[in-house]
Amino acid sequence: MSKVFRPWKTDEVWLLPPSVADFVPAGHPAHLIRDLVSEELDLSAIMGAYTEMKGYPPYHPAMMVALLLYAYRSGVYSSRRIARGCEERLDFQAVTALNQPDFRTISEFRRRHLDALAGLFVQVLALCRKAGLAELAHVAVDGTKIKANASKHKAMSYARMVEAEAELTREVNEWLARAAAEDAAEDAAHGSTRRGDEPPDWMRDKQARLARIRAAKAELEAEARAAEAARPPPPANPDGSAKPRPGRTPKHEPGKPKPKAQRNFTDPESRIMKGRDGFIQAYNAQAAVDAGAQIIVAHRLTNNGSDQDALLTLLDAIEGNTGEMPNEVSADNGFCSEANLEGLNARTVRGYVAAGRASSPGSGKKGGKLVQAMRARLRKGGHRSRYRIRKYTVEPVFGHIKQARGFRQFLLRGIDKVKAEWAMICTAHNLAKLTA
Repeated sequence: MSKVFRPWKTDEVWLLPPSVADFVPAGHPAHLIRDLVSEELDLSAIMGAYTEMKGYPPYHPAMMVALLLYAYRSGVYSSRRIARGCEERLDFQAVTALNQPDFRTISEFRRRHLDALAGLFVQVLALCRKAGLAELAHVAVDGTKIKANASKHKAMSYARMVEAEAELTREVNEWLARAAAEDAAEDAAHGSTRRGDEPPDWMRDKQARLARIRAAKAELEAEARAAEAARPPPPANPDGSAKPRPGRTPKHEPGKPKPKAQRNFTDPESRIMKGRDGFIQAYNAQAAVDAGAQIIVAHRLTNNGSDQDALLTLLDAIEGNTGEMPNEVSADNGFCSEANLEGLNARTVRGYVAAGRASSPGSGKKGGKLVQAMRARLRKGGHRSRYRIRKYTVEPVFGHIKQARGFRQFLLRGIDKVKAEWAMICTAHNLAKLTA
């Protein structure tokens, strides 16, 4: 007697199709996020944009929001990959109820409602707070460099811009003169469909590159002039003449860009930053994470590689998002400064901020009184110091985002769009914690 197997009939047609609730098990994150979006979130900012009565009915905005949040929670960010998931993955189909929007629809929905999607962070955070996942007893802050949607090889320094502008200007002028001299011959060669005096493709590319270099060069010069204007005026001598500024003599003329100042042509608002793998074209993504369940309670993104200006901004953002300040905050030495420690005291937040190592006593580089006091506080606590909480609070969050969910490069360009994209990533992280 041969072994009996369960039937396998790939051509069998079902009389009654299954419900979308049966596509994935009960309690699956696809069900939870779909129901959370449709029942708990206020989508009036998105729904209010649909006022036109004409045309074919669009996909339901709540379904599109649930699809995007579930996709981000699952580590799928590209609109093409999300559209493929709607066709091939049962968990995506459980969210969309078998709707299959194409990648252009998904991309356009995200682009159109980017600010409103970023604003959902506060609503999801409120749900996490309601579930008891963020009590603000201790919050850790940190920043991580995430690649921009641009190559660092598409950047050019100011010194190179000056050289390239002169070189390209000379080449373009030569080509224009040559084109003007050959107008009649080209007209006869090209026939009646073309005038014959159009610049060739290679010439148009050079002209376009020259225009981009000039625009980037002008931006760098404007930034340098603004920075010089913002500096306090130098002290004056008794006779009214200006004293030289203290410190080393600048190597370049004040009010002009440094020769090594760079601008990227693909995403001009991104910057070259030092990451773990060397220098990358990136943005600095920062987050404040509650130590209870690793919930992100505030986020920030900047194109400045330094974290020093972020500490107080993140604390104020926590208060704006939750209505209260945390009891304690921990941060590494990139956030340490006298001004930041003064701000912690003013906000009555107990801080544990790494102050770095003190230099030799005679060097005068031990830091101010607050920095020295902070260094003594951490040294006194030793391995029991509350500062140790930071290591297993905020750093694993960046590990989950980058490694577990594979977000290592922004899809959008321009700092405003990238800020909104980072807000969506933080929202997806909190949803993953809420639906775990």
